[in-house]
Amino acid sequence: MAERLSARAAITLVTDDFTPLPAPPPGGDDPLGWDGYDASRARAAQRTGEDESVVFGTATVGGLRCVLVVFEFGFLGGSLGRVAGDRLVAAYGAAGTLRLPLVSLVATGGSRMQEGMIALTQLQRVAAAAVRLRAAGLPHVTVLRDPATGGGWATVGAGADVVLALPSAQVAFAGSRVRPVDADPAAYTAEDQHAHGHVDALVRPESLRETVALWLRLLTPEPGEAGEPAAAPPPRAAREHDLPATGWDAVRAARAPGRPRAGAYLDAYFDVRAPIRGDRAGGVDPTVECGFGVHEGRAVAYAAQLGGATRPAGFRTVARLARLADRLGIPVLTLIDTPGAANDAEAERAGAGPAIAEAFTALAEARTPVTSLLVGEGGSGGALALAAPGNTWVTPDGYFSVIAPELAAQILKRTPDQVPETADQLRLRPQDLVALGVVRGIVGRT
Repeated sequence: MAERLSARAAITLVTDDFTPLPAPPPGGDDPLGWDGYDASRARAAQRTGEDESVVFGTATVGGLRCVLVVFEFGFLGGSLGRVAGDRLVAAYGAAGTLRLPLVSLVATGGSRMQEGMIALTQLQRVAAAAVRLRAAGLPHVTVLRDPATGGGWATVGAGADVVLALPSAQVAFAGSRVRPVDADPAAYTAEDQHAHGHVDALVRPESLRETVALWLRLLTPEPGEAGEPAAAPPPRAAREHDLPATGWDAVRAARAPGRPRAGAYLDAYFDVRAPIRGDRAGGVDPTVECGFGVHEGRAVAYAAQLGGATRPAGFRTVARLARLADRLGIPVLTLIDTPGAANDAEAERAGAGPAIAEAFTALAEARTPVTSLLVGEGGSGGALALAAPGNTWVTPDGYFSVIAPELAAQILKRTPDQVPETADQLRLRPQDLVALGVVRGIVGRT
C-alpha cells in the first residue's frame, strides 16, 4: 500500500509554491439532517486542519503555473459532498478563467453517504465542469494517491487527459469495503490499472514534481506557440539506402532485420518524450507507442507503429492521442510500420474493424496538422489508418501496399514463385508511391 499523504504533504511534494483560491461560500452542507454529521465534520477539521475534503488554488510546478485541486483523505475519507463539489467545480472554472492547466491530486473513498443522492449528483457537476475545461482547450493531469476509488476516481481521476499514479495505490471504482469477497485484490491496484491501459504511468513520489512539470510542458503550448500550429516536419531517413529497383526489393528492404525501427526515429526526433498508455477500455497494444515529445523547442504528439501487427487497442490509443492533441492544438506526427492489422479471432472479437475506423476518423476530423512518415512496412488499411491525408512521406526503405504481395498472390490464385512479380505489379516502391500521388515525397538522410 502506498503512503497516505495528507493534502498539504502532497502539495509540498509536487509544487514549488501554492496559493489558495477563495472557496465558494458554504451552504446546505447537511442536506439530509444526518444525525451526528456536523460533529463528524468538526472532528475531521480538527484532525486535519482542513475545513473540507477538497483544497484548491494556483500553484507552480517546475516553474509552470497551473490550478491545483487536492483531496484530503483524512477529512471523512476524502469523500465528495455538496461543498466538496462546489470546490471542484470552482477549481475547474478557475483553470478556464485563468487559462491554466488543471492538476489534481486525488485521494478519495467516493461519495459521502451522509449527504445521500445530493453527494452522488456532484459527479454530474464535475463531469459538466470537465466538459467546459475541454472545450476551452486546457489539459488536465491527475495524480492518483492512495486510495483513489469511487466517484472521485470515475470522474476527476479517470476523466483526466493524463493519469499518473503512485505505486501500490488502491485505484478502483469499488472501495475496499464493497468489493466481492472473492475478487482478485490485484485488480484494484495502480499496477493492474496501468497494465490494462487505465493509468498512463506509475511514478514514485520523489519523481512526481519532475514528471508533472514535464507533462505540463508537453500539453501546454508556450506563449509564442499560440494560434494555428504549424505542421511537424517529417523526420529524416535514419540510414542511407538506395531506392529499390523492383517491388520485391522494396519489400525485402522494409523487412530487413537491421532496418531502423520507429524507436530509432523517435529517439532522434525528440529531445524528450513521455508516452500515454492504453485505450481507456482495458486494452494495451505493445506494438504501438503514443505520447508527446519536444522537437526543436515545441510540443509534438506522436503515434508510432513498432513493426508488429497492430491490434484494436493500438488503433484506439492512436485515436485517443489524436483527439487529445487536436483539442489542445498540438501537431501530430505518426510513424507507420506494420505488416497490417492483427486478424486473429481475438482481434476480431476486440473490434478490429471499429477500432481501425476510429483511427481513420480521428485523423480525418483533426483540425491540428498531422504529418506521417512511412518508415518500413505499410500493410493495407492497418497502415493507412495512421497516414495523414495529403501529408504522408516515405523513407527509401519503406513500402505501401493494398495488401501483402504473398496474400495478393494467394487471392489471385498464383503460385509462390509469382510473388515477386505480384509485388512489381502492385507498384509499392517509394518512387511508385510518389508517382501515384499516395505520398508527398521521399525523405533523405540529410
